[in-house]
Amino acid sequence: MSHPAFSVVICVYTGDRWTDILAAVDSVRRQSLPALETLLVVDHNPRLLGRLTEEFTPGREAPSPGEEVRVLANAGPRGLSAGRNTGVAAALGEFVAFLDDDAVAERDWLRHLADGYGDPRVMAVGGRTLPVWASGRRPLWFPEEFDWVVGCTYRGLPPGRVAVRNVLGGNASFRRTAFDAAGGFATGIGRDGGRRPLGCEETELCIRLQRALPDAVLLIDDRAVIHHKVPAARETFRYFRSRSYAEGLSKALVSRSVGSGKGLQTERRYATRVLPAGVLRGLRDALRGRPGGAGRAGAIAVGVTAAAAGYTVARARTRPGVALSYGPVTAHTPRLEGGIR
Repeated sequence: MSHPAFSVVICVYTGDRWTDILAAVDSVRRQSLPALETLLVVDHNPRLLGRLTEEFTPGREAPSPGEEVRVLANAGPRGLSAGRNTGVAAALGEFVAFLDDDAVAERDWLRHLADGYGDPRVMAVGGRTLPVWASGRRPLWFPEEFDWVVGCTYRGLPPGRVAVRNVLGGNASFRRTAFDAAGGFATGIGRDGGRRPLGCEETELCIRLQRALPDAVLLIDDRAVIHHKVPAARETFRYFRSRSYAEGLSKALVSRSVGSGKGLQTERRYATRVLPAGVLRGLRDALRGRPGGAGRAGAIAVGVTAAAAGYTVARARTRPGVALSYGPVTAHTPRLEGGIR
C-alpha cells in the first residue's frame, strides 16, 4: 500500500538546544508512518552546522525508512522564513511537514497529517501543539486564549478536523506543489534571530496560497499532536506583553501586504467572541474564589491592548500596499512523487 512521502523540516539556531534538537529528530524517526527524510536547516551558525553534520553523517549502511537525516545551511538571509524555504527547496517528498526544534511529535503525528490529504484540493494540514511548561505547570495568570504567545494551540480554535484560514507554523504540513503555486515563506516577517519575537509568516503564506489557488482547502486536525517546550523566560508577564505587541506588528505587515479583509478575518472573531468569553470566565472564577481568575482576565486585557498598540504603530509606519519579499522555491534535487511503499 502506498503512503504519502513526507520530508520533515526542522530549523535550528543554537547549540544551546542540542538535546531538544536530538529529541525532535528522534520523535520523527519513531513515527508510525515513517518520514522519507528529516532535514535539519541550520540558521547561519557554522559551529552548529559542523556538529550536526558530524552527528548525522550516515554510516556505510543505507538508513532504514524514517532514519535519514540531512543537515543543510540556510541558503537565504537569517531567519525562520528563509530556513524553511531552504528546507522546502531541498525536500524530496511530495509533502513537507514542519516541526519546531524544541518540540517532539507524538507517534501518529505524520499519519494524522497524511489522513487529511485524501482530497486533492487540500494543500495544507496542521495539527495541535500542547505546551510543556518549564516550571511544570501553567502559570495561574496565563490565559489559554493566548497560548499562541508560546507557539501553541490556543483556546478558541474549533476541535476536530476543520477548514481554517491558516495553519500554525510550528506544527504544519503542505503539499510541495503549494510552494510551486504561491512561492515560499516571505522574508521580512517572522523570526529572524532579533530581539523582537515576530511571527505570522505562515498566515501570510496561507492567504497568498488561497489567492493563487482559490479552490485550495487548508485543514487543522487536532489528532496530529506535538509537545512544545516553553522555557522559563517565556512564562513571564514581560514576555507575554512583548510577544503580544510583536503580534500586532506582524499582523499589520500581513494586512498591508494582503489586505485587512483576509489579513484580519480570523482575528475579528477571536477578538469579538473568544476573548470576551475568556474575560468573563476569568472574572467568574475570581468571584468563586478560584486562583488566577482575575489574573487571566487582566492578562487578556493587557494582551489585547499590547497587540492593538503594535498594530497601530506598524500601520502608521508602513505604507499601504507594501509587498513582503518572497520568491519561487526552486527544488535543488528531483522530488519523489507518488509516495513511498
